[in-house]
Amino acid sequence: MNYTETAKVTSKGQVTIPSIIREILKLEPGSTVMFKVTDRGVILSPCEILEKSVYTAKEWRKIEKLVAEKGKVYKTSSAAKKHIKSL
Repeated sequence: MNYTETAKVTSKGQVTIPSIIREILKLEPGSTVMFKVTDRGVILSPCEILEKSVYTAKEWRKIEKLVAEKGKVYKTSSAAKKHIKSL
């Protein structure tokens, strides 16, 4: 399918996606889109952003154990990291 629409860029760098394009792509308020620059132009496509934990289950258990310890204060971040590694 080929469909062409135009839109102007605002002074803040914003562009309104024409309604027909939003309908074709099933974009609703709050939807996320991805822009990919290629040799032939720019591709705009809907996308979904999924949350990914930066910690493994094992690391979370260590963090929860640390939180349960009351009164622990570390003078440096390296001292805190050392204690975490020791758990």
